[in-house]
Amino acid sequence: MKLCIAGDWAPVRAFARILEDDPEKIYGDLLPGIRSADLSVVNLNAPLSASGQAAIKSGPVFKGKKKHAQALKAVPFTAATLANGHVMDYGPRAFDETLKALDQAGIRRTGAGRDLTEAAAPLVLEKNCLKIGIVNFSEAEDLTEAGPDKPGVAGWDLDGAERRIQRLKGKVNCILAIAHCGIEYIPFPPPYVNQAFERMADAGADIVIGHHPQVPQGVRFYNKIPLFFSLGNFVFFQPTDLKFRKLGYTLDIGLDKEGLASVAVKPYAIGDTGLELLKEKAKETFFRSFREISLPLQSRATLEQAWHAFLCYYGKKGFLNEIETIIIRIKTRPRKGAAMMRNRLTSPRHRHHWKDMMTGIMEGSLKDPSEWAERIIKQYYTDTGHLH
Repeated sequence: MKLCIAGDWAPVRAFARILEDDPEKIYGDLLPGIRSADLSVVNLNAPLSASGQAAIKSGPVFKGKKKHAQALKAVPFTAATLANGHVMDYGPRAFDETLKALDQAGIRRTGAGRDLTEAAAPLVLEKNCLKIGIVNFSEAEDLTEAGPDKPGVAGWDLDGAERRIQRLKGKVNCILAIAHCGIEYIPFPPPYVNQAFERMADAGADIVIGHHPQVPQGVRFYNKIPLFFSLGNFVFFQPTDLKFRKLGYTLDIGLDKEGLASVAVKPYAIGDTGLELLKEKAKETFFRSFREISLPLQSRATLEQAWHAFLCYYGKKGFLNEIETIIIRIKTRPRKGAAMMRNRLTSPRHRHHWKDMMTGIMEGSLKDPSEWAERIIKQYYTDTGHLH
């Protein structure tokens, strides 16, 4: 069986009208490959609704239309993961309409629900006499985690995710753990994400896949189990010239009765009107970069060096700018500013970032980053243009 996994999909900005009028155009020359898969899974990173009120939250809010579910059906995607930072952007009513739109389009779903039981339930897909189980969870930013009587996403409950994986053992041929987590725009995962992915592998996941950083990150093989830390954006337009924010990759996963048989990385560029597979020199350049960002992940020591280099690059200046922005928002738009500060205190990615930043300032250790890591981080934040 062939399974295709794609990253963040949101019918917003420049892609909104295209997905409504001519959805197949968005997928470009990726479409035949996705359609050739027996099963395909994408991360729906926005509600699809005509209702609801925009949430007061730390970052931007997104919303598509109910008819945009037809752009998922046009592929057709088998299932959508919903554990992410935007599916609750317009509140419970819009979220409920999103679930109904997916159900009507025949798109299976996991990772969010009308209560915690539904949100946390693994998704089992079957094809060609093979079964896969998907455990989906996220950092539940802006306190969007589901509760016993509260709609929302499956949150950063690693103990619970481990139990769900363990309960799938022996019942399916392959287990996928898919997490929406990490810090945006950086080439390497923070140590806490690496540790979380290790835990999922130790619990029994056959492959662990991440999205949210909005740029491609590399792969680590942990006890022979592949950990893909970020697929980058998929159908998610960003108005930027920064090269690495315009790149992503899907995963073609081969399965047999023994489990995971193969994994292929399929890189693409995100243009103004849709996606295009990388070819020839651009593809070679992508894989050279992919190898460069993957090698440091193979040991905790070099991963810590990469994290230290990011803290140094961000530096006291970046930290102060972030705090000053929040203070200005609290003064001028109190609810928005409070949401930004609350998210820094409650979200795992911000909490780990701030804790390590403040520790570095206190200890005077924000210096002497590894040259290789500093160079790659700078590339991710400054390189513009096409991938040549």
